[in-house]
Amino acid sequence: MAGSEQDEFYLRYYVGHKGKFGHEFLEFEFRPDGKLRYANNSNYKNDTMIRKEVFLTPAVLRECQRIISESEIMKEDDNNWPEPDRVGRQELEIVMGNEHISFTTSKIGSLVDVQSSKDPEGLRIFYYLVQDLKCFVFSLISLHFKIKPIQS
Repeated sequence: MAGSEQDEFYLRYYVGHKGKFGHEFLEFEFRPDGKLRYANNSNYKNDTMIRKEVFLTPAVLRECQRIISESEIMKEDDNNWPEPDRVGRQELEIVMGNEHISFTTSKIGSLVDVQSSKDPEGLRIFYYLVQDLKCFVFSLISLHFKIKPIQS
């Protein structure tokens, strides 16, 4: 993807909290240079932080942009979404072309939390987009980094 403003694309998602196991979080970022950065820090049972980086093809980046465009998240506003609290926070920042959005809300446990919010429709769009993006990222990371044993 070349340097025209129409092609500009950046996405960062973060979900985390600070609790008895320290700062636990999941974060991923699609950078303008095509790099996907992934970090998962769970201190549960002394687990270590997982960090992965991989460069993506333009086709993969276009698919990510398609998922975002079809969700229509760029039309939403987080003013009536639950504020981050002791349970945790989520952040989503997206730059696509000349549009730039940034959302912050609390962790969403289930669709019940979405339904009981002041903006159930907007929060539902956010909730499902985040699910789609997590699946996409987990698939890319596992496809790239899985080591298959050689069978003889």
